[in-house]
Amino acid sequence: MVPSRLARLAPGSEAHRRRGNRSVAKARASKTITPKAQVKKLPAAGRKLKIGLVGYGTVGRSVAKILCQDTAGPLVLTHIFNRNIAKKKDASLPAHIRWTENIADVLSSDVDVVVELIGGLDPAGDWVRRALRAGKSVVTANKLLICEAGPELVDLARQMGKRLEFGASVAGGIPAIIGIQEGLAGDRLHKIAGILNGTCNFILTKMESSGTSFDAALKEAQQLGYAEADPSADVDGMDARAKLVILTQAGLRLRVRPEQIPCRSISSIAAVDFMYARDLNSTIRQISLAEKTVQRKATSTRVRLAAAVQPALIPAASLMAHAQGSQNIVTATGEYAGKMIFSGYGAGGDPTAVAVVSDLYTIARSAGAPPEALPGAAETPDEVSGDFTVPHYLRFVVRDRPGIVAALATILAHYQISIDALLQKPGFPHSALSFVMTLEACDSAVLRQALEEIAQLDFHVEPPLCLPIFLD
Repeated sequence: MVPSRLARLAPGSEAHRRRGNRSVAKARASKTITPKAQVKKLPAAGRKLKIGLVGYGTVGRSVAKILCQDTAGPLVLTHIFNRNIAKKKDASLPAHIRWTENIADVLSSDVDVVVELIGGLDPAGDWVRRALRAGKSVVTANKLLICEAGPELVDLARQMGKRLEFGASVAGGIPAIIGIQEGLAGDRLHKIAGILNGTCNFILTKMESSGTSFDAALKEAQQLGYAEADPSADVDGMDARAKLVILTQAGLRLRVRPEQIPCRSISSIAAVDFMYARDLNSTIRQISLAEKTVQRKATSTRVRLAAAVQPALIPAASLMAHAQGSQNIVTATGEYAGKMIFSGYGAGGDPTAVAVVSDLYTIARSAGAPPEALPGAAETPDEVSGDFTVPHYLRFVVRDRPGIVAALATILAHYQISIDALLQKPGFPHSALSFVMTLEACDSAVLRQALEEIAQLDFHVEPPLCLPIFLD
């Protein structure tokens, strides 16, 4: 029997879920800060902003389509750079657009904004720097570049009196970045959480709904185009980690390197874990979480960041549990406004293109006027950790014999870790018996030490699975 305390896993009530939750997707403003003395005026009102598009792939085609359809707007596409334009050139686009395979043709032209959509660190990073130094603003959807070099590029944009907009780098068409940076600019955010990778969410919700294995769900995701031939960046958490770094910098105002944030793969999740999760009124999702705590003393202030990307149990009644397929969700929790929620489909050419064009409109609206300074420069935390003090889920597969639970309990007790509940479903063979322990809230670093000892016991058929349980 599952103790009633586990009801906490599903807060469930609408009042609990809705309290303080509001969507933010309104006005847009600059995400960079430009001193008035350094402002270089953009085109005067009435003259269209000239756009140079670097990269004509899936997103680039959608951006071009939107720009060329909106002929009455303040934006005009004048240049497109791509390799092998003989194959890429689109005859349906206006004849005035100059197609080129030479990036210098764009960077030395009279375009006002360069839109970088080639991805990766190089040569994209070099071209973005050159564009800013040439007096051009930049819009990018390049999460890897912003994750690795975002603070440096923002500083360069400030120095040049230009703008660097990167709203499309996280969650595609969901206005999370601008919502956080402008809509919540007056708040003090202390927590960012979300489902940031649509591939992982598709796989996990497929396993949940159909009872299929991880491998089968991954294969279907690949067949449908949700997963790459090499899915490691998605399923092992690196893609979501890059997005979490950007959100941490933008929302929590903390500079952090991706290697400081641990990430764990979802590949260890089995169909049986969803069976046990249902018994706990829960489900499993890949959760990206960053939490900022500030300890103030009389003479000093210490800032700690706890951040990780990992599969976790969450209440079945929670908003994140209802994210299906390739949906993304970002939540931002502040001191004054409570929890804000941004959700939608974060991937694909059209949603991402909408975010890119929205960033272009932000720049167009700012023409001739310096952007308002955003509060607080990003700082480096004193401590970065991947550990949280939360309840945990442990799943074991063992060769059954007397004394197994006693051996596990002895080690956990040595580390002052309390067992909350024990669950065992019937029907498993004694040679590979599956059962689950849930633990009361404990430090994940301490639990890791206990699990190192537990892993040495000789009855395991496969390594124990440990998942945090996030109740909120």
